[in-house]
Amino acid sequence: MPSQFLPPDFDGQPLGLIAGKGDYPIIVAERFRSMGLPVRLIAFEGETESSLIDSFAADERATVKVGQLGKLLKALSKLECRYAMMAGQVTPRRLFHGLHPDLKALAILNSLKVRNAETIFGAIAAEIQKIGIEMLDARAGLDDQLATSGLMTPGKLKAPLEYLEHGICIAEGAADLDIGQGCVVRKGTVLAVEAYEGTDPMLQRAGGFKTEGLIFVKTVKRKQDYRFDVPVFGSRTLEVMHASGILTAALKAGSVILLNKEQLCAEATRLGIELYGF
Repeated sequence: MPSQFLPPDFDGQPLGLIAGKGDYPIIVAERFRSMGLPVRLIAFEGETESSLIDSFAADERATVKVGQLGKLLKALSKLECRYAMMAGQVTPRRLFHGLHPDLKALAILNSLKVRNAETIFGAIAAEIQKIGIEMLDARAGLDDQLATSGLMTPGKLKAPLEYLEHGICIAEGAADLDIGQGCVVRKGTVLAVEAYEGTDPMLQRAGGFKTEGLIFVKTVKRKQDYRFDVPVFGSRTLEVMHASGILTAALKAGSVILLNKEQLCAEATRLGIELYGF
């Protein structure tokens, strides 16, 4: 089995990669291709990286606007996908500006009393499953890119464990309340909690206090649905941490994806940032 996150009966039929922004979907495409598995692309207009789109032949890809669920479903069927996988973020503000919901999407949105990542993406996943396409765990193929327990950068852990544990408690509580998946704490005080704006703006807010000893914690819900909304830690977040004076990141082992993990850990070491898995 090429990945522990693929279903036991995975048979290597085409995967429809539903790709948002950034390197995450690019790495997923590379991994599945390296395993000799056929990949098809569903790109979002104005979101998916052009380099990823260009790497697919015209008959192996489709482009939809954010919100065009009916068109997305038809594209998955036309591309003869047996599996589908969501990877990469869609710009958060598109929920308010630039959304193009079709009748299928409007019907789903109108049926939801609570609109968050879990309910919206869960409803989309259900529609995909209805047409006979199995949604994969968003960690599939990225086993070696996940956070692991303990210090992932060289040296000894500098952040005191009691403050790390406090941050983990806060992050897990916020995640279970569906506020966000991260927080920044300092010596037992909560400086910032991630909400709809995302990780990097939260880090920038915390950095505005211009103080030392800051700890960034990233986690998942205790009942996380790993088909979507899986947290990702990449070079951009590392840059924001450095600019904000945050020198410790505690990441949920087996859950948080570190994009280009080896290079990321090397760059964190160069910047004096420690990466810890819990």
